[in-house]
Amino acid sequence: MKRLLILAATLLGASLCLPAQQRFYDASKLTITGKGMPTPHPYHRIDTVTYKGFTKGENQKVRCSTGLAVVFKTNSSRIDLAPVYAPFEYHGASTPRVAYEGFDLYIREKGEWLYAMSAAPRHRGDTLMLISHMDSNEKECLLYLPNYSELRSLQIGVDKNAMLEPLQNPFRHKIMIFGSSFTHGVSTSRSGMSYPMQIGRNTGLNFCSIACSGNCMLQDYFARYLADVTDADAMVFDGFSNPDADMIRERLIPFIEIIRQKQPDTPLIFVQTIYRENNNFDLKRRAAESAKRATAREMMSLAMKRFDNVYFIDIPDLTGTDHVTSADGTHPSDLGYWRWANKLQPRLLKILHKHGIR
Repeated sequence: MKRLLILAATLLGASLCLPAQQRFYDASKLTITGKGMPTPHPYHRIDTVTYKGFTKGENQKVRCSTGLAVVFKTNSSRIDLAPVYAPFEYHGASTPRVAYEGFDLYIREKGEWLYAMSAAPRHRGDTLMLISHMDSNEKECLLYLPNYSELRSLQIGVDKNAMLEPLQNPFRHKIMIFGSSFTHGVSTSRSGMSYPMQIGRNTGLNFCSIACSGNCMLQDYFARYLADVTDADAMVFDGFSNPDADMIRERLIPFIEIIRQKQPDTPLIFVQTIYRENNNFDLKRRAAESAKRATAREMMSLAMKRFDNVYFIDIPDLTGTDHVTSADGTHPSDLGYWRWANKLQPRLLKILHKHGIR
C-alpha cells in the first residue's frame, strides 16, 4: 500500500508540472517496437512473473526499457516527455545520463532515420522539453527509451492543437538479440547508439533486445524464454563476452538444445566477442580473454556440426585495430559501436538473406 501511495503521489506531481499549452498522451497506447513477446507492463522486456530463475539483478535489468522505442506521427512544433521511473538508479561510470535515463529521438526524412534530439530530465519527476521550434509538417518519429532505467509510465506532450497518432511499426521481421553490456549499450552516448539499434535503422529490421549487462552467460532460463518466442525469424547472440572459457564449454550446447526443442529451424547466429583494450598490458586479462575466444571457436565448430542453421561470425577487429575506440577499457565508445554495427551488418545480412529475411 505504501508503494502504491508513493507512486500515486509521483504521478500526481508529474501531472501538476505538465505545461498548460501542451496536450499529453500515454505512450503505451502508441506503437512500441523492439519487444520479443508481450508483457503485462508495456516497458518491460521479459515478464519475470512468468519466467523464473533470474537473479535479483537480472530481474531489474530485463525490466529496463533497453532497445524499446515508441513510434508515432505528429505535426507538433515541440515534443515534451513526462516519464515516471522506478526507484532503481544506474551508477555505471562510463555511461552518461542521457543514455541510461534519457530519450533519443529520430525523425524519418527521405526514407532514412535522421537524428533529431536526445536528453534526460534534469531531475527525476521533471517534465522534459525534448525538442521545439519545429515546422508544422507531419513527422514520423522514432523515440528510443532509456537504456538502463525502468519506466513506470511515460506521457508524450505535443502542441494543444496538434495531432499525435500511432505509427505502424516501420521495422520488419523479428530478430531476437541476446547479449552482454556491449549489446545492452553500456558506454554509448545515447540509447539509440547500441549496435543492434544502429543496424535496425540501417536495414529496417526489427531487433528485439534482451541484453542483460554482465549477465549474458548462456543461462538455461534465458534459453527457455527464447525458445518460447516462436515467431522469431532469427536469433543473434553476443554470447561469449560474459562467460569464461569453462562456462562456454559447459553451457553452449545445452543452451542451443533448449531452443532447438521448440524451434528446430530458426537461424541461430553467434558472434565472437571483441578484443578489449584493457588487454593491452594486463597479461592476466589478456590470457583469460584469449582462452574465451579460442573456446568459443572450438565449441562453435562442434555446434555447427551438430545443429542445422547455426552460424558463427568471427570478426577479429569488430571495433578496429587502431586502439582508439575504448570508453573504459572494456566497452567501446560510440565510434567503436558504429564500427561494430558496420562490420557486423554485411555478414549478418548474408546469413539472414539465405533464410529469406530481407
